[in-house]
Amino acid sequence: MPITVKTFTNTHDAAAALSSDRSARYLGGGTLVMRALNEGDISISTVVRASDHAMTRIDATGSRITLGAGVTFARVLADRDLAFLHAPARSIGGPAVRNMGTVGGNLFAPVPYGDFTVAMLALDATVSVQGGLGGRDIPIEEFLQSRDRQAGSLVLAISFARPGSTEAFRYRKIARIKPKGGAVVTLAAHLPVNGSRIVGARVALGSMAPTPVRARAAERALEGRALDASTISAAAAAAVEGTSPGDNALASAWYRREIVGVHLHRLLSDQE
Repeated sequence: MPITVKTFTNTHDAAAALSSDRSARYLGGGTLVMRALNEGDISISTVVRASDHAMTRIDATGSRITLGAGVTFARVLADRDLAFLHAPARSIGGPAVRNMGTVGGNLFAPVPYGDFTVAMLALDATVSVQGGLGGRDIPIEEFLQSRDRQAGSLVLAISFARPGSTEAFRYRKIARIKPKGGAVVTLAAHLPVNGSRIVGARVALGSMAPTPVRARAAERALEGRALDASTISAAAAAAVEGTSPGDNALASAWYRREIVGVHLHRLLSDQE
């Protein structure tokens, strides 16, 4: 089946093309869409592109960071102001994938991928989208819950507050093939501290549900407490609550449930 490619100079027209055609998909880096096309996905008949430079802009100079949806992981790694995101960016694929893969596309990556999105969920990011009825900002958790219904919208950017310290944000990916394999489990935590107490804890998990999810029980175990051995143990014990992992070639659901607490304990303890 022939594929129609439509390229627009602005995001408004690209979003309109997506919203008016259910068979259209946006092509950013191509690591998801081109794979689907090469595997014979007949639901896609139109590929939409946009050359708007706003899609590839990085604003990391202030307290709030904005990444255009077309920013690649290689560019994240090259930016010193984004050093706290180098670990999640480096954990995605090999150099070829990082040169092409984008932060916007990663929002749609299925299990066992989507590792950068786990970090964004821990950082309470906001997703800016343009649809047929105009633009809006959506909390990332809400976006992920309705991800399948976002196919007709164009993701423009993702923004989030810069962590107050390098120790406040932590990330860990468990993979059988290092460094570029699909995830068995991915974990990220943002632990702001007021005095000696954690305030506003957010813990995110990848490959523990169809989309990245927050470990709310673990967050409750951390909130308002010092990050000591007893708090870490309580959070680790609660990590599996509310998750719904699946089986795939990398690991069974049972195995993921067994190890997520172990690796959250290591993440919070800052152990390798």
